[in-house]
Amino acid sequence: MARGLGKGLDAFFPEIEEKESDKIEEIELTKCRPNPYQPRKVFEADALEELKESVLEHGILQPLIVRKSIRGYEIVVGERRYRAAKEANLGTIPVIIKELTDEQMMELALLENIQREDLTPIEEATAYDRLINELGTTQDQLAKRLGKSRSHIANLVRLLSLPQDVMAQINHGALSMGHGRALLGLKDKTKVKPVVKRITAEKLNVRQVEALINELNNQQPKKKKKQKKDIFITEKENHLKDYFGTNVKINKGKRKGKIEIDFFSEEDLNRILDKME
Repeated sequence: MARGLGKGLDAFFPEIEEKESDKIEEIELTKCRPNPYQPRKVFEADALEELKESVLEHGILQPLIVRKSIRGYEIVVGERRYRAAKEANLGTIPVIIKELTDEQMMELALLENIQREDLTPIEEATAYDRLINELGTTQDQLAKRLGKSRSHIANLVRLLSLPQDVMAQINHGALSMGHGRALLGLKDKTKVKPVVKRITAEKLNVRQVEALINELNNQQPKKKKKQKKDIFITEKENHLKDYFGTNVKINKGKRKGKIEIDFFSEEDLNRILDKME
């Protein structure tokens, strides 16, 4: 699949792995149309212009992946090359024709975008989140299939819990992924927007933001000092933390108690419930 789909995609689609029998065909550009499941809607003008110049000089070096449709062909992988060819006024483009379902079309579009290096942290997080939900997979399974660490995927997906306007600033590069991760640690969520204003006004780096959030979190009203926990309870807490891979608290009262298990998303909750079963 090195020529057609890209690293990691064959882990999801071994049944459509590129074969020797796959032929590169030339088809009319006018018979192609963009993938209706393409998650990326914005294509940078400068990068597209650069690709157009390359196409004019060298042609299209890597064929597009398409599937037949009622109205010609739908592009599965290679929409940027298609757009560049259109800008360059090419008459035909090289393609490999595949038989794919609508679900595979959507999944391949998501996966191809994840392989790109210019995705913003929010775009990458959204792609991971959609793959988890659409494929019914877990963060662990996704990490193994894509050759990423589970913590990388988990940290990115957590960014999606930030306010929409904060995610927009990360998307446009005004805030970094590090800023976003630091903001997730703010206990009082009503202070997120004021902190963001300070970040942009004072051009705070990530370490400065972490220090500021530490300071704000310590300003929270202090709770009554709790009695020192029983060593047995602490030991059980640590055992459960290791087992569930998240924070666990055991609160024991005089007559009854409760166990609190932290989770960060619906997928994370399902992972914990699976372990319970």
